[in-house]
Amino acid sequence: MTPATLPPIDYAYLEETLLQLLAIPSPVGLTDAAVRYAAGRLEALGVPYELTRRGAIRGTLQGREKQPARAIVAHLDTLGGMVRCIKDNGRLGIMPIGHWSARFAEGARLTVFTDDGHLRGTCLPLKTSGHAFGDEVDSQPVGWDHVEVRVDLPVASRADVEAAGVNVGDWIAFDPQPEILDNGYINSRYLDDKAAVAALLAACKAVRDHDLPLPVDVHPLLTLTEEVGSGASAALHGEIAEMVSLDISIAAPGQNTSEHAATICLQDMSGPFDYHLTHKLIALAREHGIPHRRDVFRYYRSDSAAAVEAGNDIRTALIGFGGDASHAQERTHRDALEALTRLVIAYMMSEPVTPRDVQALGSLEGFTEQLHPRDMVLPASPLPVPEEFLDAEPVWPGPAGGPPPSSK
Repeated sequence: MTPATLPPIDYAYLEETLLQLLAIPSPVGLTDAAVRYAAGRLEALGVPYELTRRGAIRGTLQGREKQPARAIVAHLDTLGGMVRCIKDNGRLGIMPIGHWSARFAEGARLTVFTDDGHLRGTCLPLKTSGHAFGDEVDSQPVGWDHVEVRVDLPVASRADVEAAGVNVGDWIAFDPQPEILDNGYINSRYLDDKAAVAALLAACKAVRDHDLPLPVDVHPLLTLTEEVGSGASAALHGEIAEMVSLDISIAAPGQNTSEHAATICLQDMSGPFDYHLTHKLIALAREHGIPHRRDVFRYYRSDSAAAVEAGNDIRTALIGFGGDASHAQERTHRDALEALTRLVIAYMMSEPVTPRDVQALGSLEGFTEQLHPRDMVLPASPLPVPEEFLDAEPVWPGPAGGPPPSSK
């Protein structure tokens, strides 16, 4: 293949999909609406799909061969919160959904979803007004025990809030606050991972629009619980041999990721990704002139980890769009989303890592190779023989050549 073989991306479709996804609240456990939307998006593209009991979506883009098939995964779920307690003053305590800092929730507008409807509110520190608390506003601790929800209702007690239909265990969705600038920058909560979902759907659209030849079946997979660790532990059938996760990549001091490129991750906190699949993606990015960076992440895990921990014998890799301030007010750039989408398309059109992966168990024939024997030779400098540079019977340099002093 040459770079010219990659079709153009319908970026307007990608951006429209992203904004529509951001308009749908989907904290972990409250994802049905996002599932229905994504399923409808696949249906409109003519991509057949199946749903698990909880709603993970497994689509199919048919290839020349059914096996060894590959899955490309992004997650529909986001961070969020849940009502932990109803306080005597009518405020709500918060338990976070997923791993994120309360400092990024302070001041956010939000929706509380009750059993019978929803209501609006704001997440505030316990001490908010400088006119009442002075410098204590700045010196109070940061943490989920130090913030609360102020609901937009005339309530002043626990009984008032309960009468309004609020209960412990109600979901809290924080507003995404999206802003897309003319210079290509995109700011919003929950770009992790709705931007990657939009990129995956845009890649599927390119396959359909241009009738791209696929060597093996490709399964776009949309998961529901990545933010709490389980993610792609279900919906992976035995014929899937390769799985590439799409997620936000971390642009920060000490990292190699850029907001203007796709990132190919070599390792996260769950360990290294598959050598051969990862290097295949690097080669595809080079071959097609796709802006990309290599990186490793210390405090990060993805759907790939969940899939392997669930016992799936598959090759895994992680690629993403470069983004700043993950799990906070996130930012990326159109460049990164386009690069990620192009890399996904190139991967869909490429041959499997090895034909041997069509079988789960087999012989050594066709097995991959990383190091050649010549790579295993350790360089070493031989040590000189002491007898060649030391006297056999050293002479004591004492007075008149006398004997050496006693060692006792």
